[in-house]
Amino acid sequence: MSRNDDDPPALRRRRRSWSLEEKRRIVDESLEDGASIAEVARRHDLNTNQLFTWRRQFGVEPTAPKELAPILPVTIAPDTVADNSTPGPTGQMEIVLAEGDRIIVWADVETAALLRVVKALRR
Repeated sequence: MSRNDDDPPALRRRRRSWSLEEKRRIVDESLEDGASIAEVARRHDLNTNQLFTWRRQFGVEPTAPKELAPILPVTIAPDTVADNSTPGPTGQMEIVLAEGDRIIVWADVETAALLRVVKALRR
């Protein structure tokens, strides 16, 4: 929003001035255990960058995270097929039941699933 001298006073932006005590109190609040700088800034209607500037002015050094996750070595290898493996069976199986109903099963069907179907059809 651009500033226009014809704007009513309520629409004009004013710079706030913070006393040294107010700044120190807000900075101290941001230093409490578990405090989120962003939340402290929001609570005081303050830009987070301004709070970081005040912290530097008061000599607060940025701290490293307390617990860093370990970095583990990783090796990325191309997909390979084991030498002793053979391709799985392909094709299908057709089961013809006594009444002439047929069940066609592909080679990759799970044995347990096929067994459940056959048992259900026997009933």
